[in-house]
Amino acid sequence: MEQKPTIGTVFVPGGMPKFTYVPRTERELEKALQKVTDNLCKLVVVTGATKTGKTVLTRRVLSNQEPLVKVECGRIQSEDDFWQECMIELGARLDVELSESSGKAEGADISGTLSVGAFGAKLKTQAQINEEINSQKIEKSKPAGSLRSRTIRYLRETSSILIADDFHYLPRSLQGHIVRALKSEIFDGFPFVIIAIPHRRYDAVRVEREMNGRIEPIKVPDWSIEELVKIPKIGFPLLGMKITDKLSKRLAEEAYGSPHLMQEFCKELAQKSDELTEPSVERSFDDSIFIKISEHTGKVIFDKLASGPRQRSDRKQRRLVGGGTADIYRVILMALSRLEPGMRKVDYESLRASVKDLLYQEDMPQAHEVTRVLEKMAEIASKEEMSVKVLDWDEEEQKLHITDPFFAFFLKWSRDYVDTSV
Repeated sequence: MEQKPTIGTVFVPGGMPKFTYVPRTERELEKALQKVTDNLCKLVVVTGATKTGKTVLTRRVLSNQEPLVKVECGRIQSEDDFWQECMIELGARLDVELSESSGKAEGADISGTLSVGAFGAKLKTQAQINEEINSQKIEKSKPAGSLRSRTIRYLRETSSILIADDFHYLPRSLQGHIVRALKSEIFDGFPFVIIAIPHRRYDAVRVEREMNGRIEPIKVPDWSIEELVKIPKIGFPLLGMKITDKLSKRLAEEAYGSPHLMQEFCKELAQKSDELTEPSVERSFDDSIFIKISEHTGKVIFDKLASGPRQRSDRKQRRLVGGGTADIYRVILMALSRLEPGMRKVDYESLRASVKDLLYQEDMPQAHEVTRVLEKMAEIASKEEMSVKVLDWDEEEQKLHITDPFFAFFLKWSRDYVDTSV
């Protein structure tokens, strides 16, 4: 039976949209991904900013391929974790292997045993017992090589496609172990796809120099305004609602190139409109929609960063020009919010100038204090309990990368919360 469109099935933030999937045909992303099934002999690296649809694209294109082995690297803590996730996806047992027995079975060294069949009891000799045991397969628990080697053998023998999502979450050393382990398989045509954020796209080369020239990069660009507006234009008519081009464009401009955020906007608007006696998308819209969505998508992450790491003593409170006080972690986030960085890189000097506008001169932190806080924030953002690594500090380039559109969106639309929650 064909699925009837509902608000929850038409607009699917963070899921696999059936009705409002936009293939972005002119960018030929799906065509590029199909190459992975054609003995490419390269490591395919799909990159794009967080929530730009990398995972949706990859899984949709390869969904008809079996078996498809998907590993969420955000929950991987060790190399064994990675291989074990692969085995679980394959439905393989980790501790049992079928093999032909050779010699006597343990405990079978007796002169005879009693076998009860349809025609009553019958005494079997030891020779007969051994012959039966040696002529059949038995299950026995034994190691069959390392977990790594067994997993790679299963992947190869089952002609699997391996997808490692959020590969950048793994420490460099762990990335190196995995890439090196699969290197010869990749060279022989094994399809391995890693999904990562743009500024970490060359990690595979950095951890394994022999992969240089063996990378097939597929960049998933931020969605354009023209691409994003297709989501409401397709979705609202399916629900019997109309939306103007002007409002569709406004929503797209606030989405920071993220179809996930666009789906959030549309779903919230559709639900508000549906509550009216005469549904009207236009009458349901105001900026409160953006404020509401920002709070439930960015507040928890912001609070974790604002709290900083645990320490024994209270942090120094710095006087704000606008009144009140704040510690250095909140000051830096306030300064970042005032820059409204979107998904841009923020250079250190711009951030420091914004901090200077917030504080009295005598309360200004030293340069090394600011960089130390940025390093700590990046460290907090990379911990397992964080749903998304929202920012990344590049010490070498002295630049702060905003990697999550939800966090960028929160910084813009929750400035009152950012400034007053001190």
